[in-house]
Amino acid sequence: QVQLVESGGGLVQPGGSLRLSCAASGSIFSIYTMGWYRQAPGKQRELVAVITRGGSTNYADSVKGRFTISRDNAKNTVYLQMNSLKPEDTAVYYCNTPPVNVLAWGQGTQVTVSS
Repeated sequence: QVQLVESGGGLVQPGGSLRLSCAASGSIFSIYTMGWYRQAPGKQRELVAVITRGGSTNYADSVKGRFTISRDNAKNTVYLQMNSLKPEDTAVYYCNTPPVNVLAWGQGTQVTVSS
């Protein structure tokens, strides 16, 4: 069973940056398209960034130009570089394998953007 462990969240001021990491146990990581999701209080989980096995990326309009997803298959890790953060980016961030999300969800990492 592949497990996902997200890290790198924290409290940051508007305009600041954070880099999230999602480490997957198991060598099958490289076969999956990976994605970052977020869930704000009282809202549904939304997909914000996707990266294919080959490195092609796609972003939700709300984060386009500010967030960058990348992956290191040798380290079984996917990253999310978040710049120019806004209060509306506040959420718990998760990774998984869109669109089917075949892996068990990790605990997520909390990102709070506030002055």
